[in-house]
Amino acid sequence: MTPGDTERPVAKSADDAAVSHAEGLLSTPAAQELALRQLREHLDAWVQHESGARHGTDPEELHQLRVAARRIEATLGVFKHQLPPRLVHARKSAKGVLRALGHARDLDVQLAELRQYAARLPEEERAAAAPLKTRLEHDRTRARARMVAMLDSEATRHWLETLKVASADLAGATAAEAPRAATVLPERIRVRYRKLKKVVRRLDRRASMDDYHAVRRRAKQLRYAIECGATLLGKPADDMLRSLRRLQDQLGAQQDAHVAKSRLAALVAETEPLPPETLFLMGRLAEHHLDTTRQARRTLARAWRKVSGKRWKALRARMAEVSELAHLQSQLRASEPATAIAPELPALIEPHSVRH
Repeated sequence: MTPGDTERPVAKSADDAAVSHAEGLLSTPAAQELALRQLREHLDAWVQHESGARHGTDPEELHQLRVAARRIEATLGVFKHQLPPRLVHARKSAKGVLRALGHARDLDVQLAELRQYAARLPEEERAAAAPLKTRLEHDRTRARARMVAMLDSEATRHWLETLKVASADLAGATAAEAPRAATVLPERIRVRYRKLKKVVRRLDRRASMDDYHAVRRRAKQLRYAIECGATLLGKPADDMLRSLRRLQDQLGAQQDAHVAKSRLAALVAETEPLPPETLFLMGRLAEHHLDTTRQARRTLARAWRKVSGKRWKALRARMAEVSELAHLQSQLRASEPATAIAPELPALIEPHSVRH
């Protein structure tokens, strides 16, 4: 190089990129390390949204708090064999927290849907919605009081403290021979996919809302497991997650409509009567919710094909690659440094699987 010249970076070939990507996979964290890292992220999200959820002015804060709790519960479930018992036992508390948050969230959703529905009515009919809105707001106030009591309870504070202390104490304490995330996650994802497929196959014309709710629950479990390994699994994981979100959205709309319709029926049966015009409006609203349920059921088969078709095949192939590399990783620990076999790795990874 002559004076004044500057050295330019050499562009990597596809094989060079594949080697670099393979070496990155060979250094993937232990399953426990990844679980603890994600628990800390979800706990940070909980702290970020708890105050807003308590305040109650923005329903999105409660929604995000519930998402944080779901992801905590999902992480504890995905890595239940790699985490110590005190963390695994904390999963039971997460389920109780989710139930309390869910009751308040359901009423937020129903009030938002009532506002949207009433906004489309002729102006002279909107007044009929006011008594229903008042009754739902009363129920929401009670549900929120129970939710805040749950958040303040000794059991919930102990649950959060256990998660916080345990995830901090165990950080960096993973043994070198501990199972790697690249080994654990593909197997957990395959198990959850099989469970989802099984409940989907049970659906027929006579399927109940409980049957559809089981599909939604299994879809969420699969989605959260894939999210745990999204960075590791690259584009196939991203594509699969998009399809699962669409499936979940349709199932969620159906479930929300069913819950809202059931609450309308319960309000009609209450001893304190509502005005006739409000009862008439509630009948129309119940029919609207029933139409939402029917529409969701009609489009569910198409959404499932998106999940179970080429996207699942691509993700399954990607997981096989990752599992094979994880096997090599364990061999390397028992024998020689990773650099000794790095030149052989491109054959295991197609150039298209390199994530940019």
